[in-house]
Amino acid sequence: MSHSHRVDYEVRNRVAVIAMNRPKVNAIDHAMIDAIHAALRTANADRGVGAVILTSALPRMFSGGMDLRMAYEGDALAMRAFLMKFYIETMNVQYEMTKPTIAAVNGPARGAGMTLSITSDIVLAADDIDLGYPEIDVGLIPAIHYVHLPKAIGRHRAFELLFGGKPIPAAEAVSLGIVNHAVPAAALLDRAMDMAAEYARKSPTIMALGRGSFMRANDMDYRRNVENQIETLCNIFSTPDGKEGLRAFLEKREPRWT
Repeated sequence: MSHSHRVDYEVRNRVAVIAMNRPKVNAIDHAMIDAIHAALRTANADRGVGAVILTSALPRMFSGGMDLRMAYEGDALAMRAFLMKFYIETMNVQYEMTKPTIAAVNGPARGAGMTLSITSDIVLAADDIDLGYPEIDVGLIPAIHYVHLPKAIGRHRAFELLFGGKPIPAAEAVSLGIVNHAVPAAALLDRAMDMAAEYARKSPTIMALGRGSFMRANDMDYRRNVENQIETLCNIFSTPDGKEGLRAFLEKREPRWT
């Protein structure tokens, strides 16, 4: 069943499967994130759903990240509105979920694609893909990951990934704790379904209360810190290098930094 022109949605054996479907790379724009939020809320409201999987309907591609043409063509106020929706509302939707969410990363994940994975409770990845934060190379920053990644893997390793811009293999992401398990690509969705089905068999009342407690215990100043990163990213959009990086990416050339 299709939930929108950006996302496919279906329920299989008490597991809601949300599959991003925007060729060629699932670039994330307003319509995409609105559709993901709507699908998550639909799953949360459905008493017949016990767990949720977020994946991609595109073969061998999870998400290439934010729609950079949208970023280049938008002004600072438009980008602020998008970032508040993408970062803060996504976190709020996940915060309010009463059911576990699993990201099944079936292809490369970059930037905003990484954000969608780490805001889920569990991250599974195909073992032959890579993941990364290339924003620095297009004159941007991976804002939410400045908050998330140092806590997950330590300050020095996080700095290398966030400011180097180079992707890492799924196996390395597992060793660092960014991904729970790397799974053969052909078995990825089956593994995610098995894990989701196991969670769906738990008491829905205890799962809802326990997950809520877990989220509150780990939230602390997380969202406030993310809001601070949004301010920085909005400032970057207004700089000459911020515009040049996006322009160079769209024109498929090396940026000329000033």
